[in-house]
Amino acid sequence: MFMDYVKEQLIARNYALSTVHSYCYWIKGFIIFTGKKHPSKCHNREVECYLTYLANQMNVAPKTQAIALNALVLMYRELLNKPLSISMQFMKSKTQPKLPVVMTKIEVSKLLNNINNTYLLPCQLMYGSGLRLMEVLRLRVQDIDFDYAAIQVWNGKGSKHRRVTVAPELFRSLKLQISAAKVLFEQDRRNPNYKGVSLPFALARKYPEASFDFGWHFLFPSSRLSLDPKVKVLRRHHIDRTCLRKAVKKAKEKAAIDKQITCHTFRHCFATHLLLRGADIRTVQEQLGHSDVRTTQIYTHVIQHGANGVRSPLSDLNH
Repeated sequence: MFMDYVKEQLIARNYALSTVHSYCYWIKGFIIFTGKKHPSKCHNREVECYLTYLANQMNVAPKTQAIALNALVLMYRELLNKPLSISMQFMKSKTQPKLPVVMTKIEVSKLLNNINNTYLLPCQLMYGSGLRLMEVLRLRVQDIDFDYAAIQVWNGKGSKHRRVTVAPELFRSLKLQISAAKVLFEQDRRNPNYKGVSLPFALARKYPEASFDFGWHFLFPSSRLSLDPKVKVLRRHHIDRTCLRKAVKKAKEKAAIDKQITCHTFRHCFATHLLLRGADIRTVQEQLGHSDVRTTQIYTHVIQHGANGVRSPLSDLNH
C-alpha cells in the first residue's frame, strides 16, 4: 500500500514517530479528499483545493493547515519527485489563536501535590524549566548539568538546541531518578538480547558503543523493554506521553481546578510566572526556544489584559 511506503520512507529519513503519524494522517486525508486517487495522479490544483477545504470547511488552525501543507510538500518532493509549485493559491486559515491557559502559583502547587509520584518529576521540570512534553520525556541522563544548574535540550521544536534553567530544589530528585535509571540499565546490560538505547540521527553509526553508554540512556525510562519500530531490535524507550497526560488529567480532577489543563499548561505557567517576577522577555524567549520574540509576547497579553495591566473603570465607582 502507498501509505505503508510513505511511513517506511519517513522512518528511514529519521523523522520522529510523532511527525510520521501526523504526516501520514494528513496525506491519508488528502487521498480520501481526492476520491482515493493515487497522489501521483494529482498535483498543485488538488493540493490547493484540499488546503482551502481545511480552512473553509474544517476550520483548522493556521498551524494545523501548515502541518498538512508540509506533509504534502514532503510527499511530492521526496517520495514522488514532483515538487509542488511555490506559488500555489489557496485560502489560508485565519483562526485567531487562543490566549494560553495559565494557572496561579497556588493552583500549580495544588496540581503538583496531586500528581502520582511516578510522574511528579517530569511535571516539575515542565513547570520549572519550561520544557515541552516530548522534550522532558526525551531527556538523556547526560543532559542534566548539575554544576551549572542547567538542562541541555537537543532537537527541540524546529530541531533547535537550547540550555534551560533547572531548579536546585530538584537536584535530589534528579539524582534519585538517575540512580533508578541506572538500576534498569545494569539489568538490561545482562540481557543478551538487549541492543542498547536508540540514538538520534546517525550517531549509532558514528559511535557504535554509545548505545550502551549510560549517559545516552533516557532519564525517564519505560518500565519494560520493547521492540524498536525502526530496526526491530530490543530496547528500552522512555515512558509513554499518554501516561503523563493521564496523570495530569487525574491530578487536575483531584485538585478540583476548574481550568482546561494539559501538560503544555506547565510551560505556559513557566513563561507567565517568569514575566510576573520581572524577567526580561528576551530571557524568557531564549528559555522557551522561540525563534521570534512575537511568539513569546503572547504571555505579556495574559498579564496586561487583566487586572494586572488594566484597571477596570468599575473599580472607581465607589470612590
